[in-house]
Amino acid sequence: MKASPFSRLCGTFLCNVSARRLCLTVFLLSACDGVSRPDDTLGLQSAARWEWHGRLVVEADSALTLVRMRIDTTHGGGDVGLARYDFNPAVGEGDEYSLTLALDLGRARDLRPNVAYTLGPPPARLTAYATVTCLCRPLKPDSVRGTFTLATRGLRQITGRVDATLYFTEWNDAARHVTYSLHQRIDLVK
Repeated sequence: MKASPFSRLCGTFLCNVSARRLCLTVFLLSACDGVSRPDDTLGLQSAARWEWHGRLVVEADSALTLVRMRIDTTHGGGDVGLARYDFNPAVGEGDEYSLTLALDLGRARDLRPNVAYTLGPPPARLTAYATVTCLCRPLKPDSVRGTFTLATRGLRQITGRVDATLYFTEWNDAARHVTYSLHQRIDLVK
């Protein structure tokens, strides 16, 4: 039985190490979704939550110098999400911090893919809040400014990109401000 030209080509292709590397590279590049970029901040998303009929509750507790954010689903509402990013989680560094971002997406069905929606207080399209947890002086949130770009919306997951600056003020000194950058992929899961 004589081998077909296709099977000879495949056999030669699979035996060639360079060709296998090229095939793997092409496969990996085709799997990229365009949401992540080389200059992204280096946070590890450690939590994600999306609720269809919820509202964001942001409560400041000045006695403990902290702000609590949660999703309330008992009173209805729109699409809301919470995501947490951990930065510098290496052991013994001491400069670790975590950013928690809360997004009020309104009706996620109305958001179009690949459109950058503004984040911030009204008249911004999407309302956003953020908190920071760090070994630093206590910080209270001021505002979130930037954009959210929807990549995909499925039945149980929203994938997008956040390009934002998060502004904070020290609890004990209103003249001292701190900013954090967040330029990353965001995945919210139902």
